[in-house]
Parts: sequence; structure tokens; C-alpha cells
Amino acid sequence: MAIESYDPHVPPDALAWLETDEKQRVELVKAYHHSIGEMSQEVVHSTLHVIVENQAIMGDKMPVKEKLRQLMAQGLDRHDAIHAISIALVKHLDRLSRTITPQGDQEERYFAEVRRMSARKYMAMRS
Repeated sequence: MAIESYDPHVPPDALAWLETDEKQRVELVKAYHHSIGEMSQEVVHSTLHVIVENQAIMGDKMPVKEKLRQLMAQGLDRHDAIHAISIALVKHLDRLSRTITPQGDQEERYFAEVRRMSARKYMAMRS
């Protein structure tokens, strides 16, 4: 049972999300953003949404699901909370792309970046 639409304000059904082809997930996120008039850097933006949703579905294996909950408790809607976590993800990917030989536990560095994100920090970045 694959998903047929995406709304970042509503967590996707985990089983249906995982049964949906990755490329289709990106297309569904793109379609959502087109529907609300947001289309800049659509492939990158949509791919970041998919990665964060994938990580949230992984549950306790990663801090993403809990951070989504915390960010929403701090006042962000789910869509903005996904964007906030995406910032941590982009910082992580940028750091990896600039490092010839990564030192230390890169996954834990990413998790630490996710844990440090807050609604206040995200809103300050947006202004």
C-alpha cells in the first residue's frame, strides 16, 4: 500500500511510506510544494524532506522523531520542524563534502547537530 500524496503537516503512515519507491516519495514531496507555490530548488528540497521523514520513521534509532516532537512543542508546525532538521542535515552533508578523511563518528556529529536545533535557533536563521 504505497502512499499517494504527501503533507508535511501529517506524519506519513510508516508502512505505506516505506513501501513507496524513494523516487516516488521525492515526487510526492515536490507535488506538495508545487501545490503551495514553493518551487525553488525543488529536487534538493524534496529530497531533504524524504530523508528527514525516513529518519523519523526509523524511530529510536535516530533522534529525528523525538526532535520533530520537541520542535513542534516549541511552536513550530511539522513542516517547519522538518525544515529545521534539514538544516542540521545540510550542515552535516556540507561538512562531509569538505572532509577528505572524516575523523570521529560522523553519524554522532550529525545527531548532536539535530539535538542542538531548537525552534528559536531555526526562526533566527529564517530572519
